[in-house]
Amino acid sequence: MIRNRVLFLLVVAAGLAALSLAFLGFAPNRLASGRAIGLAEAAGPLGLSLILLCAALPFGAAFARQSRATHFAALAASLVLLVVLPLIAGHTAGALVATATPIARVSLAGGFWIIELATALAIGDALRRLSAGLFSTAALVIGIVALLAIAAWSGSFDELSLAKEAANRREAFLSETGRHAFLVTLSVLLALVIGVPLGIAAQRRPRWHNAIFGVLDIIQTVPSIALFGLLIGPLAALSGEFPVLRSLGISGIGIAPAIIALVLYSLLPMARGAYAGLASVPVSVIETARGMGMTQGQILTRVEAPIALPVLLSGLRIVTVQAIGLAVVAALIGAGGLGSFVFLGLAQRALDLMLLGAIPTIFMALGVDFIFQLLLAAARKSPS
Repeated sequence: MIRNRVLFLLVVAAGLAALSLAFLGFAPNRLASGRAIGLAEAAGPLGLSLILLCAALPFGAAFARQSRATHFAALAASLVLLVVLPLIAGHTAGALVATATPIARVSLAGGFWIIELATALAIGDALRRLSAGLFSTAALVIGIVALLAIAAWSGSFDELSLAKEAANRREAFLSETGRHAFLVTLSVLLALVIGVPLGIAAQRRPRWHNAIFGVLDIIQTVPSIALFGLLIGPLAALSGEFPVLRSLGISGIGIAPAIIALVLYSLLPMARGAYAGLASVPVSVIETARGMGMTQGQILTRVEAPIALPVLLSGLRIVTVQAIGLAVVAALIGAGGLGSFVFLGLAQRALDLMLLGAIPTIFMALGVDFIFQLLLAAARKSPS
């Protein structure tokens, strides 16, 4: 009898990926298609034995009586697998390149990514069942990242094509990562400044509610690429009519239309967060504050804002993670950021170049999301 369906499905998915998909891809150069390398070939007898042992524990845990010991066993095995797989990939890449030309490419294939994803989800499932706190989870994540960082610093992954792309484009990568963070930070701050007052206005003036959220809903339904494109013409015309705007960096392409589009997309969740937060404040609390002689402004800042803070932070969390993803598309209009690697990789049919932009974007979103979870936990525990 299957007692943990989630874990069972994850193990099955990882097993199917290991059996049917390539673990690595080996090509003599960047343009050649190369050949697929399975997990068994990459790991060797010793590595494959360790992988099978790590897979057997979660598989058995899916059928065993659910207890803390069972969850700990699944967690430990998944953690080992999560760290061992990249090390096996790096070691195999080094061995393959040593027998080939220096321009040979060893890339991480679909099997690797699916198994790693299934393993990460199994870790998350075990932590949830163990009721691990945010700080315990944070310590675990930091430990995993530290181990992989030490392995990378020691050169364990140097022969993987993804590492080679990162090394060859180190300066550009750091520059575009900084620009991506700048786009997200500025757009979120502007959305906060504009969206919160809109949410307050919708809550204070019920007649304005439908108008405010109706317009924001319409903006949200416009596809991101279409919105970026729609802004090119008007901004180009304005910068042509008023040269001072061009001197400030405002034109049809670049950062200006990207920031405007990101802000417009962020307004709805930000305004709804502010509206829902204020609406959650009990009327009795507001009446008590008024009875104490507080002004409307004092009630907002000293009473409503602290109570509404968790809901507002939830909206801010959605906005920030959304902006990180949408900023990738902004590279299409010359705004730069990590999306420039994604679209350059698409143009050159270079998977590793695409991953150089996609993977940091994913980790940036996950990191920001986790930080907001910590802030939310702190806000909910703090006295109102």
